Amino acid sequence: MAVECAEIRRHHRVGTKNVAGICLPTNVKFQSPACSSVDTEETVEPYTTEKMSRVPGGYLALTECFEIMRVDFNNLQELKSLATKKPGKIGIPVIKEGILDAVVVWFVLQLDDEHSLSTSPNEETCWEQAVYPAHDLADYRIKRGDHVMMEVSCQDCYLRIQNISVFGPECELDTGKNFTKNKDLLTLGSEAELCSALANLQTSKPDSVEQTCVLESTEIALLNNSVYHEGFKMAMKKVLSSLTPEKLCQAMDTQCQNEMSCGSEESNSQEIVPEPFYVLDVSEGFSILPIIAGTLGQVKPYSSVEKDQHRITLDLISEANHFPKETLEFWLRHVEDESSVLQRPKSDKLWSIIILDVIEPSGLIQQEIMEKAAISRCLLQSGGKIFPQYVLMFGLLVESQTLVEENAVQGTERTLGLNIAPFINQFQVPIRVFLDLSSLPCIPLSKPVELLRLDLMTPYLNTSNREVKVHICKSGQVTAIPFWYHMYLDDEIRLDTSGEASHWKQAAVVLENPIQVEMGEELVLSVQHHKSSVSITVKQ
Repeated sequence: MAVECAEIRRHHRVGTKNVAGICLPTNVKFQSPACSSVDTEETVEPYTTEKMSRVPGGYLALTECFEIMRVDFNNLQELKSLATKKPGKIGIPVIKEGILDAVVVWFVLQLDDEHSLSTSPNEETCWEQAVYPAHDLADYRIKRGDHVMMEVSCQDCYLRIQNISVFGPECELDTGKNFTKNKDLLTLGSEAELCSALANLQTSKPDSVEQTCVLESTEIALLNNSVYHEGFKMAMKKVLSSLTPEKLCQAMDTQCQNEMSCGSEESNSQEIVPEPFYVLDVSEGFSILPIIAGTLGQVKPYSSVEKDQHRITLDLISEANHFPKETLEFWLRHVEDESSVLQRPKSDKLWSIIILDVIEPSGLIQQEIMEKAAISRCLLQSGGKIFPQYVLMFGLLVESQTLVEENAVQGTERTLGLNIAPFINQFQVPIRVFLDLSSLPCIPLSKPVELLRLDLMTPYLNTSNREVKVHICKSGQVTAIPFWYHMYLDDEIRLDTSGEASHWKQAAVVLENPIQVEMGEELVLSVQHHKSSVSITVKQ
């Protein structure tokens, strides 16, 4: 079925043209790997997956459920023909007005004439659903009476849904208006092809060269996160403003020395050019923070992006925002290898700001982050800062049968009496990652409490080993301890990794044995941070 889903949209479509004052040019097209063409060199799954019943914010079905493909696995000839079969064309009427974000696919597995299994989002199932994001549409808003059109194929062992387009109600699948920007209309007759050509004439820009930039879904969500970018812009501006008087003093000292050596007349004729502020962004993946830094005065920003297409994209964004070509530089071109990325900008210079990735998108702390922070502190000029300056880890106690059942095999009832739990559960992980706490089925049994402090600027304030008392607000069984982070760029500017616009997910420690608690009691947690790993245990 075709769906509207804001969560899918923000992870697969850049929905803004301006990020913290930086204009994103129209000739740059961002897309997720799930939207990549079949012709790309890398073999990439043409879909992503979601547990649609638990997607944050929910979803709205815009069409009825429809059959995409029927396969008989006992028919060898039919299976062979799938590899050579041309893409089939499907049109489905729209039943609700909304924004077309994706086509969601699930399967009905017919075991025999009487028994079947469904992976539908309406079923209690262990399966996720396949999500094919819509892209390249000039207008994603659709209304009742429209038809959503798509091509379906299975030529390379992947089920592909491509060339999603929309027909208005006046078309009746014979003639119509195609809302795709770059793709030809599905072959539905000569009149439809004519309408497609006319529509594309109105929306295409023949003189522009389009740069496609493939980003991971978390990178697209980050690009859509205005709070993140505005927060960094404000924090960087405050640091650079605090350093400006120091630069002026240096410039004045230089001027005095020139006057003494060369005479005041000659010195006054020379224009004093102060040294720029050096800003290094070593956060992983695609980041426009160096470009944002470049708007804050006399700044020399360095980006650590690795992929050529990302560098080309950043150059195009810089050009569109009228940056001089030499403003933005790519740091990895100046170092021998990635392991030596943290070093001085020049032999006699230091950094004003170093931006580190502290939290992984999965919800865990980055490996070796405290070691990187220690090196970074040695590379900062007086008054320079690491971003974030410190991180507070928060957590709460919950009762979640969902986490219990997804983390370990429970008993023998669901395995038809076979006692496989002792063997399978040897391989369970102590921490579940990539969780959406906002949609996780659970009952909070306490309020959030601070579990840990990681201070990148002032290491003696770190709390790598502590005990935390948690007050029980509701009786129940504690089965898990979800946790997240508040990243402080300074004492006033904070980023919440559990926020609605966050590109980060949350993680949770799942207890091996649930603990019964009563309202008013206190539970003591032992929290340890060692070599980038966090452990949380309950003291009995």
